[in-house]
Amino acid sequence: MTFTTRPTLRGTFGMVSSTHWLASQSAMGILERGGNAFDAAVTAGFVLHVVEPHLNGPGGEVPAIVATAADPRPTVLCGQGPAPAGATIAHFRSLGMDLIPGAGPLAAAVPGAVDAWLLLLREHGTRTLAEVLEPAIGYAGAGHPVVGQVGATVAAVRSLFEDHWPTSAALWLRGGRPPAPGELVTNPAYADTLRRLVKAGQAAGADREAQIEAARRAWSTGFVAEAIDTFSRQPFQDSSGRPHAGLVTGDDLAAYSATWEAPATLDWHGYSVAKTGFWGQGPVLLESLATLDALDDPGAYDPGTAAGVHAQVEALKLAFADREAWYGDGHDVPGEALLSREYARQRAALIGDRASAQVRPGRPDGLRPRLPAQARPDAARRTHATDPTTGEPTVRADGVTRGDTCHVDVVDRWGNMISATPSGGWLQSSPTIADLGFPLGSRLQMCWLQEGLASSLAPGRRPRTTLSPTMVHRDGEPVLACGTPGGDQQDQWQLPFLLRHLVAGQPLQEAIDAPAWHTLSLPGSFYPREMEPGVLVVEDRLDEGVRAALRAYGHEVRVTDGWSLGRLCAVTRDPSTGVLAAGANPRGMQGYACGR
Repeated sequence: MTFTTRPTLRGTFGMVSSTHWLASQSAMGILERGGNAFDAAVTAGFVLHVVEPHLNGPGGEVPAIVATAADPRPTVLCGQGPAPAGATIAHFRSLGMDLIPGAGPLAAAVPGAVDAWLLLLREHGTRTLAEVLEPAIGYAGAGHPVVGQVGATVAAVRSLFEDHWPTSAALWLRGGRPPAPGELVTNPAYADTLRRLVKAGQAAGADREAQIEAARRAWSTGFVAEAIDTFSRQPFQDSSGRPHAGLVTGDDLAAYSATWEAPATLDWHGYSVAKTGFWGQGPVLLESLATLDALDDPGAYDPGTAAGVHAQVEALKLAFADREAWYGDGHDVPGEALLSREYARQRAALIGDRASAQVRPGRPDGLRPRLPAQARPDAARRTHATDPTTGEPTVRADGVTRGDTCHVDVVDRWGNMISATPSGGWLQSSPTIADLGFPLGSRLQMCWLQEGLASSLAPGRRPRTTLSPTMVHRDGEPVLACGTPGGDQQDQWQLPFLLRHLVAGQPLQEAIDAPAWHTLSLPGSFYPREMEPGVLVVEDRLDEGVRAALRAYGHEVRVTDGWSLGRLCAVTRDPSTGVLAAGANPRGMQGYACGR
């Protein structure tokens, strides 16, 4: 028996895995009271706003992939808000900017998370708004023992809060200091915001769906939109070093609604793997899997050998190069060609016995790729002191954040399943809106201020998000939901997990616990959009002989702590037996799975 940090949970009633134990247990509580997987996911989503405020918030976003017992086909719930109407390249250029700031009001997209969670509850849930919000209201109003990374994040941006963002200082520097690990922390304003949403719903009568719709209106055209509109007009210092007002208005919130969309999918090894569409980075995983298949080498599937890691890293580099050239919202993405077998064979032919340090997009359908200036071969190599994270943010003193996010997976006894990756609206992303108890996000930093690119900034276009939930089907039935925080690393950490579990047959927890790695040889999605060509970050638990062999392949191997990469969550269901399973990442010491 292989030792694991915790057991792979198994049962038949319900399973939850998330990046915080309070969110997991709150979701499980809803299942115990008769709710389904979607009621549970919404409950967890709002709890995550409270207990992981440095990783997500109500002003952020959430993409999810959903399969219902009635209709098991995967469907994408898009809670990624678009650029506001005033967010033009010309506006940012007029401010002397060539990159969108990584923190501050200017970087905010239209908040999408809350509307998406409420749409999910209305369409597929069974519980009332008051029931699913009760845990979050309790933790925000009465308090919860805060995880240490929250205080560390506040400490990193303390001077910014004290000197420039007084509303954030009032919430997070009570008594003149950041919260200590385990300290009971409250957010009375956010608790009141949630209570007001519940009250607005209840005023619409006894019908559950009518209540949820009334709460959505209170958010998009009522008191929340009014507070955001007023606050966004005030200038605050951002990571450009100068104060600027935001661009999100009440009209932007009123015009926005979360949407249901078809996923991008790949048939692979008897499975169908579903991701969000090409407006996000999710298809990178699909391209990587297809390229590995085209190598026609079973050794390429082993994430524990040098040959396997090399093949997987090189496949990822090629897919991320395509992300830069082709992925984006409102762009005519040649998605079918990018996921075709013929294209995968073309890409696989580029993988040799030496690590590449180049950004090499392909030519699907013979089209000519166009890269941002920072990713071109003649661009100067730009490096930074990397903190390869567990999904906790690497935070600069000006609020700029690399690495981020939460995740939650749920499966219930009826066969409903969801994978969701909430993020953005971090406490360090923008000044706290005092009346509401949360800040806006900074997702616009993933748009380029260069015309004609797949992910160029334009009003109404969604930023090319890194958020990347995954769902896997077999014979038309959902069998696995998984995901992880980590920005550009999300699909990199999921790839070896899927190979270990689906190809090698490792149980969930064993596959999650295994040594992790990722490459930095790609243009970063977060400000200041840096890259480190040829760098491969590995946990020190990866065999020393493997590390030496990877260096021989030409990788610049950077060794980090043995339990520092990834925060994977996963749940499964065996349709033939009804047996459910769950695993959660021990790194960071806060992710947890529960179920029975």
